[in-house]
Amino acid sequence: MDTVDTKTRSKIMKSVPQKDTKPEMRLRKALHGMGFRYRLHDKRLPGSPDLVFPKYKAVIFVHGCFWHRHGCKQTTTPSTREDFWRAKFKANVERDKKNDSDLETAGWRVLTVWECELKKAAENDLFEKIREFLLYRMNENAEELPIAEIEG
Repeated sequence: MDTVDTKTRSKIMKSVPQKDTKPEMRLRKALHGMGFRYRLHDKRLPGSPDLVFPKYKAVIFVHGCFWHRHGCKQTTTPSTREDFWRAKFKANVERDKKNDSDLETAGWRVLTVWECELKKAAENDLFEKIREFLLYRMNENAEELPIAEIEG
């Protein structure tokens, strides 16, 4: 059972940041320190990716594990209004897949970085893996794009 009324819960949920989150800011700071330059939340692209690297024809989404259903221990489902939450999470995941597909169809390389991975970035060489993803160059004989998600 929720401990606050519906109106208060709505206000709380609306206050959850959608951009410039702590995980996103940590990634931005690290990549900027490595010399990468990027655009933020380009609304002209499907899903308004968190980071856009036109020079590398690559985008990065920084996803919260709870909202985008990573499957780690942070991926819990609230015990109240379970039908609402299941539908909400399903729509989020479907939207993410469509955005990724639309971006790939348009020639962009897509990387999803999860909130929990950023918390342990140093121990899993996350920033080095992202650097390699960004610097990856398609050669004429390559048939596949690099990984679309980094597992920590």
